[in-house]
Amino acid sequence: MIDVYPYFAYANDPAHIPLDYALFKSTSPVVVDGNLNYYNLFDAMVDAFNAALEKINMSDIYLSISESGWPSAGNGDDTSIENAKTYNTNLVNHVLETGSPRKPHHRYNTFVFSMFNEDLKQPAGVEQHFGLFYPNMEPVYTIWHDEML
Repeated sequence: MIDVYPYFAYANDPAHIPLDYALFKSTSPVVVDGNLNYYNLFDAMVDAFNAALEKINMSDIYLSISESGWPSAGNGDDTSIENAKTYNTNLVNHVLETGSPRKPHHRYNTFVFSMFNEDLKQPAGVEQHFGLFYPNMEPVYTIWHDEML
């Protein structure tokens, strides 16, 4: 199980990582690795682990994503409710439809982080704002629809 957070990669280098690439919104490949085309940073990060497993002759191990998400506040415009909803909605749709370029037929079990914002977490910042719900149980935004329930 691996944690995959395109937000942190993007936040650490926004000059070189397009926001659309981090949010699953690229319409053309941003990274091309041989015959593998990467339209989103999530797949690139997952396949970095897959490539490492191949290097140690462990390519038969299937990865699961134990955490992935996008904060809805805490770091300016990049951490908006709109971006968090876009990322998490696109994440769910992506992992339900396909694998990664290196393992296109593998559906990755993926867990969205987190259920609730952690308003008491210190220090204050993005780490407090990954939740789908506020601590009072009101939704920050929704990523599900009736067919998913």
